[in-house]
Amino acid sequence: MSLDSVTQSVDDAVSGFFEPIAEWLGEVVFYTVPVGGTDLPLIVAWLVVAGLIFTGWFGLVQVRKFKLAVDIVRGKYDEEGSAGEVNHFQALTAAVSGTVGLGNIAGVAVAVSIGGPGATFWMILCGLLGMATKFVEVTLGVKYREVHADGTVSGGPMHYLPKGLAERFGKNGKTLGKVLAVLASFMILFFGLFGGNLFQVNQSYAQLVSVAGGEDGALGSSGGALFFGVLVATLVGIVLLGGIRSIANVTSRLVPAMAGVYIVACLVVILVNVTAVPDAVVTIIEGAFAPEGVAGGVLGALIIGFKRAAFSNEAGLGSAPIAHSAVKTKHPASEGLVALLEPFIDTVVVCTMTALTIVIANPDSWGEARAGEEIGGVTITSDAFETVLPWFPHVLTVAVLLFALSTVLTWGYYGLKAWTHLFGRSRTSEVTYKVIYAVFTVAGSLLTLQTLIDLADAILFSLAVINIIGLYLLAPTVKRELNSFLEYVRVRKAGQATEAGGDESQESAKTTV
Repeated sequence: MSLDSVTQSVDDAVSGFFEPIAEWLGEVVFYTVPVGGTDLPLIVAWLVVAGLIFTGWFGLVQVRKFKLAVDIVRGKYDEEGSAGEVNHFQALTAAVSGTVGLGNIAGVAVAVSIGGPGATFWMILCGLLGMATKFVEVTLGVKYREVHADGTVSGGPMHYLPKGLAERFGKNGKTLGKVLAVLASFMILFFGLFGGNLFQVNQSYAQLVSVAGGEDGALGSSGGALFFGVLVATLVGIVLLGGIRSIANVTSRLVPAMAGVYIVACLVVILVNVTAVPDAVVTIIEGAFAPEGVAGGVLGALIIGFKRAAFSNEAGLGSAPIAHSAVKTKHPASEGLVALLEPFIDTVVVCTMTALTIVIANPDSWGEARAGEEIGGVTITSDAFETVLPWFPHVLTVAVLLFALSTVLTWGYYGLKAWTHLFGRSRTSEVTYKVIYAVFTVAGSLLTLQTLIDLADAILFSLAVINIIGLYLLAPTVKRELNSFLEYVRVRKAGQATEAGGDESQESAKTTV
């Protein structure tokens, strides 16, 4: 029996068993209600409303404290002797690597195909709102993290839900928090194996095969797939063995590099078509409010844009606090402010650049997709770049591989923290998880398992329900932490100003003498 027939049999068997479960959970989690001629997924509304509430609750923190967030990333407010494993910049890039991925390349293309160019406007707005939600959950992640005896750190909803609820509501809160922590761990672990690992490897392998001669090429065979899977599993395993420090060292170099290459390529297409930029911007703004030619009218564009942003930046899902919790700081809100940059980078910058490139280049495949033909999102994005850079599909393949690798690494860490919360932190437990994760990486190049990937999506977004309820209940704690950090910043600035004044006075005295 050939390897192809074995993998096909596995695919069929798994799909046959899990398909009813995936369909049922998907219908529950992504339940839609008809609004203005289109369907609104309630889970998307849940995430957007949270962004609106936290934006108001914290007084537009994503706007007012944006510069402070950048200063923190630059190390301006680092504190010596702080517990943690990585600096602010490394924590940010590790978390961003878990969100910036194939969704930014393929998902955005699908969004502007279904929702029209106007979906871009609403995607940006949702990204801006998500910045406030990310600030809240990451502040809690650092506040209630667990620093182990060996200096390593564990954080995330499996820690701040039980500890925070116990602190606010006593014994009943503690009991509820423990139950929610187990559920959160399971959800993160399940998505990490299938969505953050298997799906990323599967899609990156498919893109690599498409530019390497297709199924008749060197990598098109089952042997080529196996080789690719083993190679990626080996690379991921080596990095995972080093923990978050190793992952952060890789992502702190990989994320800026891959994002830089991708954004530069977008800028090249935009600059070559610079005369079309004003019309493209007008098209996006008009499309956001004009119902003509958009599925579901204005609400159709809004829902598609919000959906793409919510699925891309993961604000409110509880995943990013796991990476951010490892930061070296004594003030939890400092990393919360850093984290609000994450949806900005992921959605407002990278997703918007993709959308603008497609709208400006206006490739034939985009027009065909808008007319109702089924065309892959990566194909549309690739065609947009190819209008100016004929060789770019090869560069896009590299970008896809790097995006996928960084996502697999970060979700490997997220999954590890969920696993150890469920099964303990012993060496045997951790090695067992890493072996399982490596096996899933190899399987990603061989198996589709679309049913399990759909199931993983539904499970992860169901986490948003319990996570955001926890964020609402613990928001007063976040406000206290923010005020504490802002007071620290004020005192530090005052001290620096005094020192600077003293130096100037001494210099003046020396000059006078």
